[in-house]
Amino acid sequence: MNEPRTTGSVEATWLLQATGLHKSFLSGERRLEVLRGVDLAVTAGESVSIRGESGSGKSTLLNLLSGLDAPDAGEIRWEGAPTLAAERRGLLIGLVFQSFYLVPELDALDNVVLAARLLGKVGDADRARARELLRRVGLAERAAHVPAKLSGGERQRVAIARALMNRPKLILADEPTGNLDEGSGDAVIDLLLALCAEEGCALVLVTHNAAHAARCGRRLFLREGGFHTL
Repeated sequence: MNEPRTTGSVEATWLLQATGLHKSFLSGERRLEVLRGVDLAVTAGESVSIRGESGSGKSTLLNLLSGLDAPDAGEIRWEGAPTLAAERRGLLIGLVFQSFYLVPELDALDNVVLAARLLGKVGDADRARARELLRRVGLAERAAHVPAKLSGGERQRVAIARALMNRPKLILADEPTGNLDEGSGDAVIDLLLALCAEEGCALVLVTHNAAHAARCGRRLFLREGGFHTL
C-alpha cells in the first residue's frame, strides 16, 4: 500500500483504499486469477494512470473500485467506509467508459442531467449545472442533439460532463479514448485533465496510450495480477 502523502504536518485524505484485492473468473474448466493481491490508494485531487496489456485486469479493477463488482478477497474503503451504497456512489464517483453509454433517445442536455435524476428530483439548479458543463466541454450549441447526431468525440465529451454532474470527488475513466481517433482522443484527455483540476476531483485513468498515461501525476502498470510503478 502506498504511504499517505503529507503536506507539512497534514496527512492527505484517502478517497479510496484497496488492499489485497483478488479477482478470478471461470474460463471453461479453468479459473483465471486476474488480480492477485492488488493494493491501491488514491488521495483527494491526484491523478493516477493505469496501463497494462489486454486482459491484465484493468477494467476488472475499475469495476471493483467503483463498487459495481466485489472482490473475491481483499478490502476496499471509500472515504474510510467499507460499503458504497448506490446513492453515495453517485455523489463520490463519476464514471467515464470507452463506449460512452449515452441514452440514444435523450438529447445531450438530458443525458448529462440523467446523473442527477438517478439521485432524485431534478431542479432548475441541476439543469443549469448541466448546461454549464456542456458549455465547458464545448457543446453549448449541441445541447438539443441526440447522440446519433454527435461525433464520437462529442459523445465522449457529453459523457465527461455527465460524470461531473454530481460534483464527484473521484472520476474513474476506463479507456475513454479507445473508440476515438488520435486527434479526438488527445482533445478528450486534455479536457478530462483540465476539468478534473478545475473541479478539484481525483482521476484514475485506465488507458493503453503511454502519452496519455504520462500526463497523470502517478503512473502504474498492471502485469501478472499486480502493480508495477513506471
